[in-house]
Amino acid sequence: MKAQKLYCIGHITLDKIVTPRQTVHMPGGTAFYFSKAINSFEDIDFSLLTAVGESEMHEVDKLRSIGIDVSVMPSKHSVCFENIYGENQDNRTQRVSAKADPFTIDYLKDIEASYILLGSLLADDFSLDVLKYLSEKSLIAIDVQGYLREVRDEKVYAIDWKDKLEALKYIHVLKANEHEMEVLTGFSDVKSAAKQLYDWGVKESLITLGSLGSVIYDGNTYYKIPAYKPKEAIDATGCGDTYVTGYLYRRAKGDSIEKSGQFAAAMSTLKLERSGPFNGSKDDIFRCMQTAEQRLPIID
Repeated sequence: MKAQKLYCIGHITLDKIVTPRQTVHMPGGTAFYFSKAINSFEDIDFSLLTAVGESEMHEVDKLRSIGIDVSVMPSKHSVCFENIYGENQDNRTQRVSAKADPFTIDYLKDIEASYILLGSLLADDFSLDVLKYLSEKSLIAIDVQGYLREVRDEKVYAIDWKDKLEALKYIHVLKANEHEMEVLTGFSDVKSAAKQLYDWGVKESLITLGSLGSVIYDGNTYYKIPAYKPKEAIDATGCGDTYVTGYLYRRAKGDSIEKSGQFAAAMSTLKLERSGPFNGSKDDIFRCMQTAEQRLPIID
């Protein structure tokens, strides 16, 4: 019997990834990284709803060809992202040359799942009404990055989430990096930011800190999760998506918050070692977790 079902809703993007070592053109977005990564595990039932332009339907066909259950909401365009990294993979600049249509309730009525991951890429991907509607069906997980991005003249600007005080009441799992948590809460201190998110309604806050590890807060305990040292840092695009994917996978399997965080961190490290989505195995991840010398110091 398969485990609890995960569902992801989000746009598949057309990405241009520029690093000091290479320039890569490939599909991207939370929806893509989630689906490819979770498909590496045979013991979980999952589905994807995406929205792409007709010219990009071949990317959906590729996902379906490897057994991924994909539904599509028609969109006039697909999202086109350019991600530019320097030597420090924790930092990037972005440009958006095209946007897809936001998701609407009409295409969400048949969705049922234990966890629904909203793969928001831009601030208007999911309305407050959509969030409320889905929260009646499932525990909602989000990567907050999209809610804090606004596109003006193709440039991406950091903004606050205007509906956050209402919206966060419906969020069970929220993932943010250290920059996003400060924009969202006004706090640069991880513990203060995580507590604020809990006070606003989030049940499990996942704060990722790059090479410094991550912190997860559930209203009672601050779990300090170590980062794992990669053999080589190749491409950080999708590492946050990979983290939240690994975390939800293990939570759906019944793991504790701490064990799920450790699994997510190791999975993200393995993804960092190559361009594109995670394509390893559970055994690869568990081996990484068990190698103590791979752990990097966690912040105090």
